[in-house]
Amino acid sequence: MDNKIEQTGERADRIKKLELLKAAGVSAYVDRFERTHTCAEAVAAGDGADVTTAGRVMLRREMGKITFAHIQDFSGRIQVVLKVGEVDDASYDLFTRVIDSGDFIGVSGTIFTTKKGEISILVKSWTFLTKALLPLPEKWHGLTDEETRYRKRYLDLLQSDELRDLFIKKAKFWAVTRDFMQKKGFLEVETPTLEVTTGGAEARPFTTHHNDFDIDLYLRISVGELWQKRLMAGSFEKIYEIGRVYRNEGTSPDHLQEYTNLEFYWAYANYEDGMNLVQDLYQTIAREVFGTTKFEARGHKFDLAGNWPRIEFRDEVLRQTGIDVVATDAEKIKAKLKELGVEYEGETQERLTDTLWKYCRKKISGPAFLVHLPKLIMPLAKSLPGHPEFTETFIPLIAGSEAGKGYSELNDPLDQRKRFEEQNKLLEAGDEEAMMPDWEFVEMLEHGMPPTCGFGFGERLFSFLADKPIRETQMFPLMRPLSEDSK
Repeated sequence: MDNKIEQTGERADRIKKLELLKAAGVSAYVDRFERTHTCAEAVAAGDGADVTTAGRVMLRREMGKITFAHIQDFSGRIQVVLKVGEVDDASYDLFTRVIDSGDFIGVSGTIFTTKKGEISILVKSWTFLTKALLPLPEKWHGLTDEETRYRKRYLDLLQSDELRDLFIKKAKFWAVTRDFMQKKGFLEVETPTLEVTTGGAEARPFTTHHNDFDIDLYLRISVGELWQKRLMAGSFEKIYEIGRVYRNEGTSPDHLQEYTNLEFYWAYANYEDGMNLVQDLYQTIAREVFGTTKFEARGHKFDLAGNWPRIEFRDEVLRQTGIDVVATDAEKIKAKLKELGVEYEGETQERLTDTLWKYCRKKISGPAFLVHLPKLIMPLAKSLPGHPEFTETFIPLIAGSEAGKGYSELNDPLDQRKRFEEQNKLLEAGDEEAMMPDWEFVEMLEHGMPPTCGFGFGERLFSFLADKPIRETQMFPLMRPLSEDSK
């Protein structure tokens, strides 16, 4: 509890008002209230309409024998007016003595417009619904400290229309995505979030323990990639899943440890088909959620309309750095990274190549598709015919970042086994982000999986289009617990 509130005595004052309510026989915490209108509907009802609505008191002021208050619900805000003579004296007196900002009340009355032109409710009766024992943040400054905003997100949401609108838009983002996939004939599925081995991506996982089986498990780092491909082998042809993934990595404007992703898998399609579908999907999201295809984010301007150009991975890295990723070694890449002033983790050529690319991508506003990534960093993608050191891969590039990843899925079990063996060597060498082999998945491939395109993207795309740090687009971002001294 905030010691400052205790020192001012405000909480104590509110508890005294709680006692006044009890003495008057009024419940301070009722179980329900039936409304005829939301606040927004009451505003739209028109003068003379009888309404019953409810909300949180945001502001209260008295002028002689009239008391004004603003109440707010999810739909909006409306002014309520209590006059002596319109409500009985005892009811009016109780209102003035016990109501604080933050309290919830219900009111019934008639809509009218004040002399200043404000649509209001002339209250005939009111009901106490919930007593707030702590005050709301100061009206004009609100919550300004970032940690406090995230820790007390409910207060941040209460006072920021812009923030509430952001999460309404985010819900629409996923609704439009789901509707798009279903209209394209994809079936929504659910796959495990607890796994014996993490598959489908390269990231450090969270670990947990299953008491009944007495085994260690991992929270998934992809939306069931290896499970969804098992469904491909099981005769499903167009499937997708929207769900949470978990990666035990650092926090940045573009990275979190827990977030929502979509992955789809499409039988008898390849990465060319995937690019066409993804371009259509992103343009549909832009138009239906944001009402435009033109954006500014992270210091970049881009327009999602039209056909997106393609950028060859090898050519772009060579152009920006002078390094040919298939004619180099780890020492040369490290030397170039040092020359560029880029910090890196990991000593393997796979990790160093990926770091070199991350330097390059920051200069690309997009939209564009990065294509044909090296097999070295794409252990689940099909090799490019005629160029076996590269893969049939595509990555949407937006605002200097990757906004998804897809490829023609590797369905050659012998090739997949070799690549898993290489990943296992990296793990044994201490690379915590290398992919864990899944030998049962290889067995599935030996039974046969059709040609398949797979693709995934996450809420990072939403944060780009909204031009917000991804942490800001989480309703309740992970926070360190408060120490006992700070509670």
